[in-house]
Amino acid sequence: MTLVAMPVYDGAMLFEASIAGEVFGMPRPHLADPWYDFAVCGPPGARLGWLSVDAPHGLDRLARADTVIVPSCDDIEAGPPADLLDALRAAHARGARIASLCTGSFVLAAAGLLDGRRATTHWMHADRLAERYPKVRVDADVLYTDDGRILTAAGKAAAMDLSLHLVRLDHGTAVANALARTLVVPPHREGGQAQFIAAPVPKHTGDGIADLQHWALDRLHEPLTVQDLADRAGMSTRHLTRHFHQSTGVTPLRWLHAQRIRRAQELLETTDTAVERIAARTGMGTATTLRRHFHRAVGVPPDTYRRTFRGRDAS
Repeated sequence: MTLVAMPVYDGAMLFEASIAGEVFGMPRPHLADPWYDFAVCGPPGARLGWLSVDAPHGLDRLARADTVIVPSCDDIEAGPPADLLDALRAAHARGARIASLCTGSFVLAAAGLLDGRRATTHWMHADRLAERYPKVRVDADVLYTDDGRILTAAGKAAAMDLSLHLVRLDHGTAVANALARTLVVPPHREGGQAQFIAAPVPKHTGDGIADLQHWALDRLHEPLTVQDLADRAGMSTRHLTRHFHQSTGVTPLRWLHAQRIRRAQELLETTDTAVERIAARTGMGTATTLRRHFHRAVGVPPDTYRRTFRGRDAS
């Protein structure tokens, strides 16, 4: 029987831990027998969300596990417990498969297990993970990563995506799909985190670039060009590009393209407007152009995106 061990520690979060417990800790003889041997490990009285947990096993159990699931942490700036990091390194050295859920990637990174590897985390914290651990190749656009023995999941519900992926690896697609039906979740979600990232709105701060952004946002339906933006700002295109990049971190063209995609997302989420009409209202011109750029940027086509956020209303 495959032993799956989950460490709990002060600051571990309940939601992702509960997903791991539901997937790996509940006997499911109708799907596969044996299923998993699930062990919760940690010090007495560890704080798991709003619960105080007396784990039945110590952290030394991790070194015996086939798979270790590390739940998310509520404070990404706090250093994980040293004994937890030692236990994770020992498990990895022995050959265990180790997976993190959401911000649990910060724990793996602190243990040095993500050095040189591709990994993900919640999109809100991806930049911080890359900044704090520069040896990690952070990919904020995916729901989870699989680097063989090290796997990472993005934010919150992506813990379920990765858990089902592990079941698929261990027991096959048919079992994973049957489990997904039991849990009333999709067996595989298309796209990545990009479809869930909220669009920031520039603030009026008196900065010329912020004012230019608001001017452009009011005219996304028009075929705006970088030259149009430069003319509005009273600058050459070269000077605008340099000034714009200093202020926003991206070029005017990339920013304008991103705003068209985000406007399309808003319209798909909140209206029944046809894709052809959305293409016109976002300055994309044709539905074909919108579909191509939208799929490339978000990871799913517009129709799939609308169904994700509106369900039956999308029909």
